[in-house]
Amino acid sequence: MRFRPTDEQSDFARTLRSLLGAAAVPATVRAWADGDHGPGLALWSRLADTGLFALAVPEAYEGLGPLPVELALAFVELGRAGVAGPVVENVAASVLLARLGDDAQAKRFLPGLVSGGAPATLTLPGGSPYALDADAAAYRFTVSAAGELRLARAPGEALASLDPARRLSAPAPAGGEMLAAGPAVTAAAEEALRWARLLTAAQCLGLGEALLAATVEYAKQRSQFGTPIGGFQAVKHRLADTLLALEFARPLVWAAALSLEPGEVAAAKLTAGEAAYGAALTALQVHGAIGYTQELDLSLWLRKARPLRDAWGTPTACRAEVVRGLGRQG
Repeated sequence: MRFRPTDEQSDFARTLRSLLGAAAVPATVRAWADGDHGPGLALWSRLADTGLFALAVPEAYEGLGPLPVELALAFVELGRAGVAGPVVENVAASVLLARLGDDAQAKRFLPGLVSGGAPATLTLPGGSPYALDADAAAYRFTVSAAGELRLARAPGEALASLDPARRLSAPAPAGGEMLAAGPAVTAAAEEALRWARLLTAAQCLGLGEALLAATVEYAKQRSQFGTPIGGFQAVKHRLADTLLALEFARPLVWAAALSLEPGEVAAAKLTAGEAAYGAALTALQVHGAIGYTQELDLSLWLRKARPLRDAWGTPTACRAEVVRGLGRQG
């Protein structure tokens, strides 16, 4: 497949990259990890002002979409910058509510999700049972395996996470407001899951690119035996393998954004997630012990690689979906 973004899509991605580059994102991530959501939510509001969250919502509900390709391009930039918060979950919740076909619920929640004034988190069958950043979310949606959509009253018990800026909560206590139930909820949840996987794959791609760029720059500066370590053959090969993995994932992400077919989305998530995790291993190996230090901004990206690889579909789950997709084609 050949894919080239339009000028308008490229301009939007550049706008986001410029905004995030000037936003001191590492400081907001560290604050978020410490439980201070203020700086992160301020950045969230600025992202919403670009129309980011409106891209998932039809015009009937104050949106601009649905535009999965534009959102995938945008989430590459969010991953590259390491933005904290339930950005994927907010979009997936928007897709769920718009797809549900219940005007009353859509009009109740979607304006806040689009404007960034009321962030949402979401758990779905096929995703993790743990809610992301439930303590920072205005709305905590959950869909059960029985097809019940509920609004949780309070976050569940906080859990430890490999990435302190991905604050997880156990499933919310039973109960909460019942919003809808039945086959329509199940169908909407399946679509929301595909969007969540796609956008997480896009985040992984951006994250991997950021890790590779930082590692290449370090390899140019760090010297051993009077020679930059980037000149060593072993380092060159490791960096080249990382680049190839990311470049192989890129067209799969765009193909998934264009089709939103479950097997293609799962293939993109699997490949981009593994590429980002590989980029993190390369970064840690090339940086050596300094890569472990919390003071180095690199650590913020390193800690995201494995959680994002596993979020919204582990490699095993994505492989199974790819096989099912091949079976349907056959």
